[in-house]
Amino acid sequence: MFTIGDFARHGRVSVRMLRHYDAIGLLRPARVDPFTGYRGYEAAQMSRLNRIVALKDLGFTLEQVASIIDEKVGIDELRGMLRLRHAELQSRVAADRARLAAVEARLRSIETEGVMPVQDVQVKKVPPVRVAEVSGVATSFEPGAIGPVIGPLYDELFGHLKAAGVEPVGPGIAYYEDGQDGGVIVHAACPVNVEAVEGAQVVDLPGIERAATIVHHGDMDNVLSTVQTLAKWIEENGHTSAGYNREVYLEAMGDRADWVTELQEPLP
Repeated sequence: MFTIGDFARHGRVSVRMLRHYDAIGLLRPARVDPFTGYRGYEAAQMSRLNRIVALKDLGFTLEQVASIIDEKVGIDELRGMLRLRHAELQSRVAADRARLAAVEARLRSIETEGVMPVQDVQVKKVPPVRVAEVSGVATSFEPGAIGPVIGPLYDELFGHLKAAGVEPVGPGIAYYEDGQDGGVIVHAACPVNVEAVEGAQVVDLPGIERAATIVHHGDMDNVLSTVQTLAKWIEENGHTSAGYNREVYLEAMGDRADWVTELQEPLP
């Protein structure tokens, strides 16, 4: 028999928590001394305590925890419930991280307002190029929405190229089109000198007669300030945009902080 303090230490919980579980009937002590009121716990009660803490930490309310445990859910069923809840929490964490990254990108854009020299923008002609590509759909054109889509697309594309024994003949190119319900169609492409690649499409990507271009240095999750610098230049020089910018990954190996990407925005 353990005192409440010893049981708390072995269970890695607080005495206060054990008293609360006792008060709501979730985990009663094995014995209560009728004279002193001291609570005593048995080692076998660790099993119930472990279930309570695991379920609570996975987001279940104490009422739900009591219901699950009192229904004497089997170990396999409990394990399945915990795995499902674990997956839900992982998804929520990923969404929160993406949201935080988007906020940080906005803050960086605010901090760099007026810092990046607009003379870095150049207008040039972009020639047509034959590319192998795979495509997917992002929910929006925000960097946090594009990143999780385009990365796996390039992994898929490089897999197809490797299987076909095809070497890219130029840097990767990403381009975009409007999708349904506000979504964006994402094309992950690489220049090639072949007619076909199994698993990918080979298309002739049209040239751009006039493109306003700017070079972005660093992670593409932080591209927002560069994009907005380009937009400012377009407006200040009396131009209008003719569609989504293309992204040409001039350097896209190793640390993402060292990446170099040219943005090419078509002008009418």
